[in-house]
Amino acid sequence: MKRFEYRLLDTVSGFFSGIDYQELTNHLNALGREGWEVVSVVDTIFTSHQTRGLLITLKREY
Repeated sequence: MKRFEYRLLDTVSGFFSGIDYQELTNHLNALGREGWEVVSVVDTIFTSHQTRGLLITLKREY
């Protein structure tokens, strides 16, 4: 049976402050090299038809 671990990235707090797409891309590529795969992206703060935050769910097999 496959087993997975999960990780959440919140672009509003922690490593990110707001959405810098190049920084986010670089970070996701680094996580991809460690075996992480994005499985879900949800906008967390949506105002005036603009996304201000993302909650990204990643998983990898262990």
